[in-house]
Amino acid sequence: MAQFFPRLDEPLKAFIAEQQMFFVATAPGDGRVNLSPKGMDTFRVIDDTTACYLDLTGSGNETAAHLRDNGRITVMWCSFGGTARIMRIFGRGRVARPGSAEFERLIGLFPPIAGIRQIMVIEIDEAQTSCGYAVPQYDLVRERPTLVKWAEKQGDDGLKDYWARKNVKSIDGLPTGIFDE
Repeated sequence: MAQFFPRLDEPLKAFIAEQQMFFVATAPGDGRVNLSPKGMDTFRVIDDTTACYLDLTGSGNETAAHLRDNGRITVMWCSFGGTARIMRIFGRGRVARPGSAEFERLIGLFPPIAGIRQIMVIEIDEAQTSCGYAVPQYDLVRERPTLVKWAEKQGDDGLKDYWARKNVKSIDGLPTGIFDE
């Protein structure tokens, strides 16, 4: 049975910390829903009602465009281990870009990873857990090194050029704000 929580308590924080993967869902007021899987050591709980994650370079920048459009965001974890559980956080998000005071304050929470594009900050409205009985069990083999190797090869200038070509607008044509001051 689903349970709702107004904030993240210690057991919920512990569950998040144990997971190796999460999913981020956003949608503009009018347009496509975006659902993205995320891995690596990129999610942090800041306090009972605030969390953030490193947003690494990708083929699109949908989440940034959608947060700019309306701020709505949902993050979901599925336990693929022994305990069957699904957890979601619902909230409002914003983008902290490199060079901003918020980005500089948060970046120290994460290990250095090549290809960092921005940090997504989430003000949590509510958390929900549910059973996850139909989610299969899996074992993590390893993180894929492909994105990091690619980003290292691009260098800072190559990443900025890629962002200018691929990350300025969403697939629905919404601006992402990636180069906004």
